[in-house]
Amino acid sequence: MRRRNLGILLFAAALIVGGESADAAQCGDSGQGFDEWLADFKQVAIRDGVSPQVVDAALVGVTYDPSVLAHDHGQGFQQDFGGFAARHVTPGRIKTGKTMLLAYAEPFEKIEQRYGVPAPVLAAIWGLETDFGHGLGAYPTFKALATLAYDCRRADTYRAELIDALMIVQRGLLRPGQMRGAWAGEIGQTQFMPSAYLKYAVNVNGGAGGDLIGSPADALASTANFLRDHGWQRGARWDEGQPNFPVLLQWNSAPVYAKTIALFADKLAEE
Repeated sequence: MRRRNLGILLFAAALIVGGESADAAQCGDSGQGFDEWLADFKQVAIRDGVSPQVVDAALVGVTYDPSVLAHDHGQGFQQDFGGFAARHVTPGRIKTGKTMLLAYAEPFEKIEQRYGVPAPVLAAIWGLETDFGHGLGAYPTFKALATLAYDCRRADTYRAELIDALMIVQRGLLRPGQMRGAWAGEIGQTQFMPSAYLKYAVNVNGGAGGDLIGSPADALASTANFLRDHGWQRGARWDEGQPNFPVLLQWNSAPVYAKTIALFADKLAEE
């Protein structure tokens, strides 16, 4: 989601000044050269402020994963809204969502008071992203991010995310072994990229550094924090053409997905 550029600039500088191996590839479309690149990247991460201990703990044994690239090259919303929504906003998922609204009524109320984002919207995002925590993803985050950072398609973006993932560990927010999620590096109950985790993670009481994997309440509060920061208007509606729909597009830029969030939230808001 959100990116930062310091790691990118330092990585480029390291290559220019020749501080790293001249033979290491800057990027690649296969696993050849990955190990040499990763060895160089570890040194860049250390110069970017990550401790050697964290670099070693997080990146030891990390290998290139072709399955991550297969997902990346094949992604895209090719369905129309009706087909996509029908597969994801099912009667069973609506029923579960309403159960979650009751089970988490107290944190939902606290979150709406602080951030202005209604419970049905947050529950809809939670349900679509991880089926209310049942599908957090099994990809090791550092393996996925390192693979994408080496791939030439979007190397700069994912090198910055890889640095941010290391910073999550350095700040004591998560341990490397806890960091498993989607193939693209998203982690937690509502699937935050590492850069967004660093910027928006809060606990349900408003303090910094929430646990977005183990605590649904923290993840929901952090999601509300993200939406508020991107312009959510308290008391306004969220369907297409209404004031808060552009904010849903900031969460996911695919209109089909944003419209599905809105529809799901509508269903959850019904009495």
